[in-house]
Amino acid sequence: MSDTSILEMSITDDGFSFASSIETARIVAENELSDLKETIQSVASLKPKCDKLDYALAASCGALCGLIDIFLVGKPGESPIGEVTDKWFANRTMDFAKLCGWDGNGKNPLSSAIDFLEKKFKIPYDQRGAGDTASSIFDLNPTNHHFKSLGHNPTLLGLFFSILDQFTNQSHFVSGGELISLQNADYGFEFRGNNVPAKLFCGFVNWFGHLISDVSGSSGSKGRGMGIPSPFWAWTNDIIAIKRQLNLPVSKFDQSLNELALNIYKQGFDLRFQTAQAIPVFINEILVRLVYAVRRMVTYFIATKEETHSASAMWTACEPFSNHTIKRMLTVAHGTFCLIDLGDATIRGFAMGGGTFNVSGFFLRLNIVGVGRFTISLYGETKRAVSIRIAESDAKFAQREITIINNYLDGLSLLSEIYDDKNLVDFVNDLKQSDMYIQAFEKSVKLAELRKVPEKNILRTKTDIDSYFKGNKS
Repeated sequence: MSDTSILEMSITDDGFSFASSIETARIVAENELSDLKETIQSVASLKPKCDKLDYALAASCGALCGLIDIFLVGKPGESPIGEVTDKWFANRTMDFAKLCGWDGNGKNPLSSAIDFLEKKFKIPYDQRGAGDTASSIFDLNPTNHHFKSLGHNPTLLGLFFSILDQFTNQSHFVSGGELISLQNADYGFEFRGNNVPAKLFCGFVNWFGHLISDVSGSSGSKGRGMGIPSPFWAWTNDIIAIKRQLNLPVSKFDQSLNELALNIYKQGFDLRFQTAQAIPVFINEILVRLVYAVRRMVTYFIATKEETHSASAMWTACEPFSNHTIKRMLTVAHGTFCLIDLGDATIRGFAMGGGTFNVSGFFLRLNIVGVGRFTISLYGETKRAVSIRIAESDAKFAQREITIINNYLDGLSLLSEIYDDKNLVDFVNDLKQSDMYIQAFEKSVKLAELRKVPEKNILRTKTDIDSYFKGNKS
């Protein structure tokens, strides 16, 4: 393979200039070589640096939290952690009531606080079914009205229907795959606010305040009470409502999913229980990050001399957030958690069905929060795999370019030794000064001789050059 260096010269009205010299070409090539090496190194930076111990520790964290989910979360009504979250929500409801002016009196403080908030944040869509017209029309009763009433759903569409119902004094419900509205729902309801922005603000406050009043059940609830539905399952109502509003057919799958959501809600799967499910997932997240940080910190202190220790360097070495290694460990941990949880939910589903698979029993045990977190990790892994594939393709191309550039640099080095252009190519500057043209001609002649230009083609005087450019090339 031969290399040729062509130093182009351009002619302008105010003089001459070289596009490059051998030295300039070498600098440009070396800069490009550095960029190509960075491209190859970028592949390694995208790949996680997990060893066997990292994978084992991540899987152990996931397994431990899976056991916590099985024995301490379980299902509604049989959940030690669920009892803790129920009490936490009850206390927050009473705190909110005190913030709004509740005096704290009553034989049953929680029931008294809920009753106070229901009156404070009155809305027109609170038909419970017991003794209401809605009982026969909408199949409403105290065990399902928080789920079927769209205004009680903690979703964006729930907020929309809440404000709509407050503006129009209606109630909107989803029942049997249908979106049903009740006109003039509450003759005693009065929407506060003197203009549209004020009414919108009051509508939002009423929606939020009433959700707080219902998060631990109604004022007349006995026992645990029916809270507000979990945001995940409430979307089954939203899908039906949107399709009905757009005059789209509601499929049997939509109806079946909605009935399943209603069924597990009536068995206690509400926002409080979904919060209980989030606890082992959160513990799993914290444990993996802690294990990663502690192991890297120990490695840092072992591998670094005491006199060079620094807080910033240590944090860089063990920071458990923005690197691909911790993300891979989290994927393994949450995957292990979901595997154990899924196995337990499947076994319980068959056990509750007496040999047949009980879908409701399965979803009562399935940790939806854990599945959602694992899905996020899988999305990240897929995105990273695509990025690595693209980077590897670029790296292969960069490797071929590096070979070419290295050969090119070798050629430039050889040319530099033969021609020693460093002092000769500056004759262009001399040409720009009219009183130095003789020295410039001498340098051009010497350069031509070094580059083995045939004697007859060497232009030794200004007359030769003028004759050449006028067309007399003989």
